[in-house]
Amino acid sequence: MSATIRSLQAKKAATLEAARALANVAATADRDLTAEEQTQYDAMVAGVNSLNRRIEREQALALEEAGLNASGGVERDASSTITVTENAAADPKRGFKSFGEFAQSVRAAANEGSRPDQRLLIGATAPSTTGGEGVGADGGFSVPPAYSTDIFKLSLGEDSLLPMTENVSVGSNSMVFPKTEQTPWGTNGVRAYWQAEATAATATKPVLGTQTLRLHKLMALVPLTDELIADSNALTSLLPGLIGDSIKWKTNEAILFGSGSGQPLGALNSGAVITVAKDSGQATLTLSPLNLANMISRLPPGSFGSAVWVINPSVLPSLFTLTLGNYPIYMPGGAPNAGGIQQSPYGMLLGRPIMVSQHAAAFTSQGDVQLHDLSYYRTITKAGGVQTDTSIHLYFDADATAFRTIFRVDGAPKLAAPINPAKGATTLSPFVQLAAR
Repeated sequence: MSATIRSLQAKKAATLEAARALANVAATADRDLTAEEQTQYDAMVAGVNSLNRRIEREQALALEEAGLNASGGVERDASSTITVTENAAADPKRGFKSFGEFAQSVRAAANEGSRPDQRLLIGATAPSTTGGEGVGADGGFSVPPAYSTDIFKLSLGEDSLLPMTENVSVGSNSMVFPKTEQTPWGTNGVRAYWQAEATAATATKPVLGTQTLRLHKLMALVPLTDELIADSNALTSLLPGLIGDSIKWKTNEAILFGSGSGQPLGALNSGAVITVAKDSGQATLTLSPLNLANMISRLPPGSFGSAVWVINPSVLPSLFTLTLGNYPIYMPGGAPNAGGIQQSPYGMLLGRPIMVSQHAAAFTSQGDVQLHDLSYYRTITKAGGVQTDTSIHLYFDADATAFRTIFRVDGAPKLAAPINPAKGATTLSPFVQLAAR
């Protein structure tokens, strides 16, 4: 469909809306139209008829220009119809070659008297009586879907914790999960008993609870000057990466240390975390193999195979000197059969991959070495991922365009407290950190 036809159809829709509003006024008052209202209504109907004729002419011209009715062209029955659509409408980038080109078009649309790039109008709704950022003609243009997706991918890089969690994409604002924290060796919940012949069975029932997660909003608001937007190449490489990095950092920090108020509840800020004490008599500013072995021993059975080490960069030098007898326990570069350096760029420690992160504390401070099985951490994210919009009005007096990105997420550990073992007093947890030394 050509831009001219879309413009005519938009005018037709606006005229019909006005005519309907006029008729509704009379209907609400249970009366006929006044003479003045009738004149206005007749003019609107005439306008609609005129627009219909103009639309028909444009459609006929479009068909002729496409050669569809030319001699030797496509034959069609007189009662059939042919519609013409622009490829840009189906393109997830709406015809833009880059994010920078899109941003330049948005900025150009703010110039008084200029005609907006027709690609910005794809999917825009007709103006209503109340201006808003969601309406193209009022100054707000949605970023083409492909660019929002690009930003979301950037926020889920190799050092992102979110993909390691049990994530559910939700369409609503919240999700309630049933759960149970009973253990096979506990005293409540579903139990099996040895049964003697001809004796009554012991009945048990599950002990269930619920966990409610409610989406929280993570927002990035970025005003850009005309000068920066004019540099399309710089903007294309700059903005999505910066937004993605910030989303990733904030999400990681919340998964580990979130307060649970207006943001996810962090694993290390919950009641389920276990802090492993230093060795008896251990020297200060050191890391020992026994520290790491004690951390592994606090994981629930079966968790070590999916656990990941999270360490501060300042811990790395001490790993190169750790051995068990004559064998090193740290393998820089990772195991080749597990993808090598591409899968675990910082190597393997006691058989599990290492994630070097600024979220971990400095060397020998509490939490400088962490061991997590994040399958025990549940997250929800808004269906559709990241939402990105623009506004040319928010910073109009500063001659800047605002780009806004929203990511909605919530999360919390599945466990409310460490697990009591069947034998012994040492509790277990999928979230383990090393104490200060």
